[in-house]
Amino acid sequence: MAMVTFVDETTSGDRRDALGLPVAEERLALRELIRRRVFQETPEGAQEAYERALTAFGSNGFLVLVGERQLTDPDERVDITASTEVTFLRLVPLVGG
Repeated sequence: MAMVTFVDETTSGDRRDALGLPVAEERLALRELIRRRVFQETPEGAQEAYERALTAFGSNGFLVLVGERQLTDPDERVDITASTEVTFLRLVPLVGG
């Protein structure tokens, strides 16, 4: 079983490691990784939170990086290794822009 580590970052350089998530599968769609993270962190109202997260991803509210590679399609499959790191990069809007 592999461990996926979720990392939260902002464009201003703030970085916070989130909880690790054990994953038995060798490949998962990005949307499934997002779903598992949301359900792990939001026990109540998780389905609604998951739907909001997918909407935010689709409207560029955040980027997802797996290693050094940016994923743009929620159906894109991610290879899960013993130490997969998934970064959620929250985009901060420019002031006045």
